[in-house]
Amino acid sequence: MHVDEWLQTIPSIWVYVLVAAVVGLESLGIPLPGEIVLVSSALLSAKGVVSPLVVGICASGGAIVGDSIGYFIGRKGGRPLFDRLGRRFPKHFGPAHIAKAEQVFHRWGMWAVFFGRFVALLRILAGPLAGALHMPYWRFLIGNVLGGVVWAGGTTAAIYYLGIVADKWLKSFSWVGLVVAVLFGIATTMWLKRKAAKAIAEEESAPETVVA
Repeated sequence: MHVDEWLQTIPSIWVYVLVAAVVGLESLGIPLPGEIVLVSSALLSAKGVVSPLVVGICASGGAIVGDSIGYFIGRKGGRPLFDRLGRRFPKHFGPAHIAKAEQVFHRWGMWAVFFGRFVALLRILAGPLAGALHMPYWRFLIGNVLGGVVWAGGTTAAIYYLGIVADKWLKSFSWVGLVVAVLFGIATTMWLKRKAAKAIAEEESAPETVVA
């Protein structure tokens, strides 16, 4: 059963609780499919099953609280915490992943927390790593709140309106138009992925600079 089909079988209040809990636990540092749950819930809101506003608020709150808890866990546990996590979850907390995340944090500082919300690996590592690197909490909190609200609210709004538009297309347009739209979406996605890969390659080849 697909995630959104499963979500439709439970009361709306528990959908909100699930969104906040899964996004919060993922932000805390536990590898969970927070983005999948958020997108599926946003699609349900386009169908009128749940409220898009409440979904966005719950996801934002879960992201901010989870990241903050992860920050304090990382600040207390330090590097030994990541060594233990690396042995337990090598696909998420392996030495190469930690080293790459540290490079991003040293280069971008507070903005690594903000932009990390949009990258699956950094979304899990941002809170604990910022704490372990002793980033001032007020800097972390600014990036955390801005990133959480923009990511959760933006994702919910985008998926909600895309769902509304898609439903109208299916009712008003021919299958030819739908196929053209899908092909356009695939081409755009591939172009964005190439641009992202190029940016990452340039980032890795650039000399490290520390941003206060």
